[in-house]
Amino acid sequence: MSRRLTAGLVVLGALVAGAALGLVLVAPAGPSAPPPPPSQPVSPPVAPAPSTTAGSASDADVAATNVLANAIADAIRHADAKEFGRLTCRAQTSQALADLQAKWDAAGPLTVTLAGPPVVGGDSAGVTVHVEGAGGRKDTPFPMHRENGRWCVPG
Repeated sequence: MSRRLTAGLVVLGALVAGAALGLVLVAPAGPSAPPPPPSQPVSPPVAPAPSTTAGSASDADVAATNVLANAIADAIRHADAKEFGRLTCRAQTSQALADLQAKWDAAGPLTVTLAGPPVVGGDSAGVTVHVEGAGGRKDTPFPMHRENGRWCVPG
């Protein structure tokens, strides 16, 4: 064989071997191969916020019951029976609102907080309101109900 032919075969062999080695090194890993380590530290996944609902309440229901719960607390905090009357599902009599106003006026200044977020389940929900005043402290559960697309306090 001639030297040229031998040199050509050696070069061709080197190219084939190099191409095969290159394919092995750059071929994608199979499904069982572990992923390469990250180049930067990966932060742990953030846990979802605790649910304020029972069941599958919509975001709109959660938001609406939060608004209602805060409005209940504000009406009590400001001793505003008329405002509380606007939050009820049924119109309250003038006498019922006057009686409520008299109780709140007699109680004096109150510190009012929500004991937790409302718990929503279908068309019903509930929230506990924590009230502190000169006469002591009390946790009162307030039911909430959706009527005609509006969340309100039944009664």
